[in-house]
Amino acid sequence: MPGPYRKHFLPLESNPEVFNELLHRLGASPKLTFQDVFTLDEPEFLPRPALAVILVLPTTKTYEARKTALESSRPDYNGSGDGELVVWFRQTINNACGLYALLHALSNGSASKFIESGSILARLLQTCIPCGPDQRSQALENSLELEEAHAALAAKGDSLVPDNAEDDVDFHYICFVRSNVDGHLYELDGDCKGPIDTGIALSAEEDVLSQQALGLIRGYVEQEEESIGFNIMALVRTAGVS
Repeated sequence: MPGPYRKHFLPLESNPEVFNELLHRLGASPKLTFQDVFTLDEPEFLPRPALAVILVLPTTKTYEARKTALESSRPDYNGSGDGELVVWFRQTINNACGLYALLHALSNGSASKFIESGSILARLLQTCIPCGPDQRSQALENSLELEEAHAALAAKGDSLVPDNAEDDVDFHYICFVRSNVDGHLYELDGDCKGPIDTGIALSAEEDVLSQQALGLIRGYVEQEEESIGFNIMALVRTAGVS
């Protein structure tokens, strides 16, 4: 469940330009880029193949109640090491759910193959992967390079940011990735007790915007009385970059 937060960041805008600059600052190859997903109902207009999907959703009472009910019966996750089905980070930095979603997108699936050697992210993963969730959280909190990169991008975009990093915001980021180990679609949210296996097994030909995945994402939107405040970005191979 959320918190306890030991550190506070200003939030990121759910804007592909902001996320793209941050992912490249952290050490993702220029071969990766985030793109907006404008429709869930017209497959021909989806950015493909999608290596990861970030869903930005309003933190309404409906969402919070459903999340509390689901999490109440789940055990705390304590996975670590190369045998993990997915790489998951527990969120202990307030208002940094966009950063955690980006880290989840880059650390899993085929996107993880495009992290440049010696980069900020490569060094963080080298430190974090052998560790359990608590040590991973501490490593992220202690990374001045990560904090500086995030701060530079939190000041960009068109949205107003809170004056105080400790102020709460009314939206949340979650990430969907394909496991390199079992091929399942996982929901990764640092404010949950651990990674969530959606039970959707993706074939080698399916990406994270497959029909089953789209159905799952639609479910989040349809559970709200008004389908506003949602935004979706897909992590894809950059067109024209070899």
